[in-house]
Amino acid sequence: MNRQLTTIIEREGEGYVALCPELDIASQGDSVTLARENLTEALALFFECAPAKEVERRLHSEVYVTRVEVAVG
Repeated sequence: MNRQLTTIIEREGEGYVALCPELDIASQGDSVTLARENLTEALALFFECAPAKEVERRLHSEVYVTRVEVAVG
């Protein structure tokens, strides 16, 4: 079974950090592609090793990625 998950990738210093907010799992890499691949591997390992109760406890079924406008200054 495959599952679609959200990935947020941002530059951090010289590399990139990839985060899956549904499970609060992150990874990193020297490029966007590598950070994404590393996160995919970390998520696969989590689903392979974590007990069902842990997956259920950590999995957020609704995650929304949006932008907001805030006055600055």
